[in-house]
Amino acid sequence: MSQRVEILLIEDTPSDVRLTQEALKDSKLEYNLTVVNDGEQAMDYFRRVAGTAQQPQMVLLDLNMPKKNGHEVLKELKQMPLLKVG
Repeated sequence: MSQRVEILLIEDTPSDVRLTQEALKDSKLEYNLTVVNDGEQAMDYFRRVAGTAQQPQMVLLDLNMPKKNGHEVLKELKQMPLLKVG
């Protein structure tokens, strides 16, 4: 029995969300997919789930988004103590 992978998709374009969902369906990966539509929603999500079983193991991040872009999200994520590795 394989473990399900928690995936967070941070994407503001509906067609890109659908494309990613279809690609994941075609994979053999067992996953739970959470979708947020901008950088602010992404940071709210990380603040809620950091250090829990729902914390994503994989993040697919659009760099060009409204409100807070992908570069800003990455910068903030690197500063979160619960997400630091090693």
